Amino acid sequence: MMNAAEQIRLENIAEAEYEIFALLKQRYSPRTFKKEPLKERHLKQLFEAVRWSASSNNLQPWRFIYAEKGSQAFNKIYNCLSDFNKSWTENAPVLLLTAYKEKTDEGKENFHALHDLGLCLGSMTVQAQYLGIALHHMAGVNWKKAEKEFNIPEGFHVSTAIAIGYYGGDLDDLPEDLQKQETAKRKRISQEEFVYKNEWN
Repeated sequence: MMNAAEQIRLENIAEAEYEIFALLKQRYSPRTFKKEPLKERHLKQLFEAVRWSASSNNLQPWRFIYAEKGSQAFNKIYNCLSDFNKSWTENAPVLLLTAYKEKTDEGKENFHALHDLGLCLGSMTVQAQYLGIALHHMAGVNWKKAEKEFNIPEGFHVSTAIAIGYYGGDLDDLPEDLQKQETAKRKRISQEEFVYKNEWN
């Protein structure tokens, strides 16, 4: 018999207007995870997907710091999160900080570094979905505090945080208001609102 989190995963399959890759339809961002730690080989597979992502001029500007629950580094990442994100990430098996290199090796501004970071995280997300791993990307992170806590060298900038774990978990681990958010139906704007042919419309 499925628990509530498993039922939510089943109900969260996207109702795509046009057929897309099944892993993309199944992807969503839960706030509950199974209690079990992530297998090391699965983490390596996530970062290998990143490694083979496209980037402008093959600069590969992405950098990551991750920590497993129970470690001092996990607590340091946790304490850099917004209060809202702290309300549900405590039980995540892994927390991760994303960062990017701001300049090229020649010292020029890499205006596409943030684009490339996002692109590689898309690859990581699909690989995670294939492995039954959920990623919840978070913008709510105090990047200045994170850079200080982890002695991030000059020229690199912390961007976001990610909670990582296997799909599942117990809905009762969440505050009541977040339990309602977990069961809310996902919404997306239509293609007509963001895709224009020939001219901006």
